[in-house]
Amino acid sequence: MTDFAITLWVWELTGSATALALTGVFYQLPRIGTSLFAGILVDRVSRKSLMILSEAVAATSTLVLLGLYLTGQLAIWQLYTAALIKGGFEKFGQLAYQASITLLVRPQNYTRANSMNSAIHYGANISAPTIAGILYPMIGLGGILPINLAAFAIAIATIALLQIPQPPPDNSPQQKASSRITAVWQEVTFGLRYLWQSPSLRALLIIIMMFEIAHSISNTVYSPMILARTNGDSQALGATATFAGFGGVTSALVLSFWGGLRRNERGMLAGFIGAGLAKTVFGLGRSLSVWLPAQFCSSLNFPLMGSSETALWMAATPAKFQGRVFAAHWLIYDLVIMPVRLAAGVMSDRIFEPAMRSPGLLQSLFAPIFGSGPGAGIALLYVCSAIAMLLVGIVGFRMPQLRLIEKTAKAEL
Repeated sequence: MTDFAITLWVWELTGSATALALTGVFYQLPRIGTSLFAGILVDRVSRKSLMILSEAVAATSTLVLLGLYLTGQLAIWQLYTAALIKGGFEKFGQLAYQASITLLVRPQNYTRANSMNSAIHYGANISAPTIAGILYPMIGLGGILPINLAAFAIAIATIALLQIPQPPPDNSPQQKASSRITAVWQEVTFGLRYLWQSPSLRALLIIIMMFEIAHSISNTVYSPMILARTNGDSQALGATATFAGFGGVTSALVLSFWGGLRRNERGMLAGFIGAGLAKTVFGLGRSLSVWLPAQFCSSLNFPLMGSSETALWMAATPAKFQGRVFAAHWLIYDLVIMPVRLAAGVMSDRIFEPAMRSPGLLQSLFAPIFGSGPGAGIALLYVCSAIAMLLVGIVGFRMPQLRLIEKTAKAEL
């Protein structure tokens, strides 16, 4: 609800896709610096404590934003600052959460467990955007932020009551370097070296990043496209998010009982292709009659894709290394995706939108499909990124390393 309300607040203030993209950029920026050190801590320190720390910092930043808003002093740069602080500490909690799943379930249930995680994510999307879309015009950001604070309190109390297992200590040679500087360097770079030395994990990382680049472009311009097409209608944006929730929960529940495909790489790549097809239809639409079913179909693919991908990482990485290896993966993700998000916002505002509103090559070619009004250029960029997702999935089926990853990843090292 808070993310939804902040999106509406920034759009009302700026009407700019770049401004919305910058929120994500500032959220990701500190994660680059903290990822590798977070991985070391996740493999060494109480994972429960790290999750509580992450939630507590996010709650504190929300409380500060609420105080600024109620006193009439909240500015967009302060929102970016809060995203900067939250993004840095949230990485600790995310890595601790992800690495703990391996110690809580058996390998054959990795896909089911991660599907349940998807059900949690998409379950919130069913009600939260609709409620926020209704409440925002009545109570604004200042009324929704206190609800967020209450949710943080429940989350922290829940984590405090749980038993979160720790992995066995890592007594590998990397931990016994004679020089303290060398030891620290080996720790910091361990995850990157682990990925680099494994051809199968490198192939997995490459295909995931190819998809995520295209997906991040579409994800960045998704809200601006709908708001521009509907003249800032918060309930239209909320309805599409709600249907995304229904699709995601439906798929996640089916996967939780079914367990997914036998070959996790096939599940991941099938998700890439299905998401690309559905998002292409979504971008071609101009109203809820197209957006809602397309969004439902798009979200059907993400639990299969995400749970299969995560299961591949878990199966290929020993539990005692997962904090550092997962951190290295997310470091690369943040380094690549942060500039992509910013570029997507700039391309929408400076290239595609102006080109589709004025006579020229793009307008003459694509105006019959997308129109030439507000949001037409953003829709063109969205469809281009969706087609790229589809192509990545097709290319992935031609990569032999992916077919062997679960068998060879551990043997390679």
